Amino acid sequence: MSEERFGGVRGRLIGTLALGTSLNPLNSSMIAVALAQLQTDFGVGVATSSWLVTAFYIGAAVGQPLMGRLVDQIGARRMFIAGLTVVLLASLATSFVPGFWWLVGLRVVQAFGTSTAYPAALVLIRAATPGDRAPTAGLGAVTVANSTSAALGPVLGGFLVSGAGWQAVFLVNVPICLVGLVLAWRVLPRQRPEDTVATRRVLAELDLPGVLLFSATMVTLLIGVLSFTSTPHVWLLVVAAVAAVALVLRERATAAPFLDVRALVANRALTSVLVQQAVVNFVFYCTFFALPLWLERVRGYSSDQAGLFILPVAGLGVLTVPVAARLVRTHGPRAALILGSAVLLVATGALQILGDATPAVLIVAFGLLLGVPNGFNNLGLQTALYEAAPGGRTGSAGGLFQTSRYLGAISATATIGVLFDRNLSSGGLHELGLVMTGAAVVVLALALLVRRAVRT
Repeated sequence: MSEERFGGVRGRLIGTLALGTSLNPLNSSMIAVALAQLQTDFGVGVATSSWLVTAFYIGAAVGQPLMGRLVDQIGARRMFIAGLTVVLLASLATSFVPGFWWLVGLRVVQAFGTSTAYPAALVLIRAATPGDRAPTAGLGAVTVANSTSAALGPVLGGFLVSGAGWQAVFLVNVPICLVGLVLAWRVLPRQRPEDTVATRRVLAELDLPGVLLFSATMVTLLIGVLSFTSTPHVWLLVVAAVAAVALVLRERATAAPFLDVRALVANRALTSVLVQQAVVNFVFYCTFFALPLWLERVRGYSSDQAGLFILPVAGLGVLTVPVAARLVRTHGPRAALILGSAVLLVATGALQILGDATPAVLIVAFGLLLGVPNGFNNLGLQTALYEAAPGGRTGSAGGLFQTSRYLGAISATATIGVLFDRNLSSGGLHELGLVMTGAAVVVLALALLVRRAVRT
């Protein structure tokens, strides 16, 4: 991989970072196909086994900003290597767990370990990029790696589980981490001592009360939202609101906040990116989770056939990244976001034509249409994040960006649970489609306002 291909950033550096960042989406999607065997081996029900998914989501949502802040303080190279090491050890330990809840705990550890790579990648790409231009090609490579690993996770997991049992979906991380550690040690640039905070000072400057309040807000919010799929626990949302208010008051009063509330309010460009990230992922995961359920339960397709219908959604998103990169280089991220959001609006509206007798070719066409905006929105948002993030808090901004993704995913899960629980039919799919279309309108409106936000 030549330097010119990645806008002056070394190809080996981008390859190393792409490998590390792929671990988070890979582990968040691959577990789905192992749940049935885990239920049998540990003697747990469907609801209990789902904690392996939920725990990872919550751990990553909390861990991403925390790891991003540590990246800014300790250094990107150190945290990237530390994250791979944690994932390696946690993955090895899964084969020796004495019970189910130990495995859930290790999933949380995995989530924290995989949360270091993306914030570290943003910092390292920024440091290696000549001048002030956005590293579109480098960010595009990371986007492709993440999208591909998320799409292929269930496919790879299916082969691993059928051939070697559920342990294989954890142990597959071992060779990936080992290769990543070797590459990171050899390729990632060593940082000067003056560029990082001394390790002994980290706890003093980390704002632990802010971390705890942020964690309390996220955990109660996410579990509260997920509870609406079965028995709603409104009291958790009340606790989340109280914790959020306390967090804002605390962070506004401290000199070195974990979550810089004042900066987020002032930096409307960054806030807009974070909101768009959450809403875009809400629409994506609504499709990713709901369409297979409708195909299997309403249309009567098998699980493997339903999976094939979903591949165009993720696959075309990967293929559109080069086109999106060219558009971003020529016209900036705003153009890519407007185009992606406009197509997203059309695609979610087209969901209304799917019904009990819709030909398979039209379902495939819908998947292709919905896959088009993924590349434009993903790369456009990452580039807009790169441009809006404050130089000294690039890692923290990257962590919040990934947290927004999990907020969107969990909100999608809850919405599908509420709507499909009372009406799993083509009519229920149309109701979900209306919610998705409303979300697409929000994304398009924010995309149109990006230029105004950047200038402020």
